[in-house]
Amino acid sequence: MTAYAHDLALAGILLGAFAQSATGMGFALVAAPVLMLHLGPHQGVALVVTLSMLSSAIPLVRDARHAKPRAILQLLVPTVVCTPLIAYLLRDADPTWLAVAAGTGVIAAVAALARGARWAWLARPQGAAVAGTTSALLNVVGGVGGPPIGLYAANTDWSPATTRGTLYGFFIAQNIVTALSVGVLMPGLPELAALVLGTAAGMLLAPKLPATSVRTAVLGLSLLGGVGLIVGAV
Repeated sequence: MTAYAHDLALAGILLGAFAQSATGMGFALVAAPVLMLHLGPHQGVALVVTLSMLSSAIPLVRDARHAKPRAILQLLVPTVVCTPLIAYLLRDADPTWLAVAAGTGVIAAVAALARGARWAWLARPQGAAVAGTTSALLNVVGGVGGPPIGLYAANTDWSPATTRGTLYGFFIAQNIVTALSVGVLMPGLPELAALVLGTAAGMLLAPKLPATSVRTAVLGLSLLGGVGLIVGAV
């Protein structure tokens, strides 16, 4: 990467880590478009999933006691089962059409929820299975598995701390599985420094955020992820 492109990538990592530690999700939604643009799809996704895992590890220490292990397991089982299979089936697929289709679905879902739609089934075991499977697909395609999980969380009555703790636990496990399926690319010291700085800033802000603000932020980040998938594809 050129120095300018590297600076953009570091900014994306910093802002993504801030969003992740403050709301429970958002790292890949912010950082993935920049990293994929300058590293290419394969290396970009490999680095995104590695950094995403790290971006959840530190905040989880704070919010682990609030996490819902049952919800994590319900989301994780379909993700673990489907991620290697999806990576294998899509190894030769055209990523452009996959990203456009996925982004369109995410945007439609966010729009419905933002207008007050509540999908009770999404918070049930079958909804968790759909969210986990869809998240696996998006994580393999673009490293942005957050939107379906964010929509799942937005249909619950969890507190901000419970939302963060549950999402952190899920994303760490998911990104380990995804990294094993698509490859691992280790970050350098500048990337790690940007990650730590953004995480620390987000952790300072997180306790001050009310539940309504967290839900709005999660939906906003999900929308950003959907738009980013389409823009990055075309």
